Amino acid sequence: MPLRLTMLAWLAASLVALCSGVPSAAAQTTARQKNDPQRQNAASGGAVDVARGKYLVESVVVCGQCHTPRDSEGNPDPRRWLQGGPVPYQSATPNSDWPQMVPRIGGTPPGTDADMVKLLTTGIWNTGARLRLPMPQFRMDVGDAQAVVAYLKTVKPQP
Repeated sequence: MPLRLTMLAWLAASLVALCSGVPSAAAQTTARQKNDPQRQNAASGGAVDVARGKYLVESVVVCGQCHTPRDSEGNPDPRRWLQGGPVPYQSATPNSDWPQMVPRIGGTPPGTDADMVKLLTTGIWNTGARLRLPMPQFRMDVGDAQAVVAYLKTVKPQP
């Protein structure tokens, strides 16, 4: 139950921020780090971009909370990091559109680089549809989205 409440609180805060025009945590982090020399000197797809993408995925956006299958104790399984699986959260109210599975995003993401950047910058998938809950409607800047994609492509499941 605490996990459900935590996710709901996070979703509620994200929705309030989106609707009110308040910058998201990712946007606030980006704003604080605009003067970061490593960020300014990063070549597209370079080691710094991958490191920035890893930071965003693991510490800001926390993709692993949903996109990583759970172990027998209910914790994200690091051996299957970002490999998709059953949605670990259920809607607090009946919702027939609530997904039952989340896609694998580590290794080979489920779309082209351009698809993934569009998703992370607009919240719209390559079908033209907006993302369904519980997936947040991200509005990353292009550089952050490209860094996330660069990192996701480096993630491989462990045997």
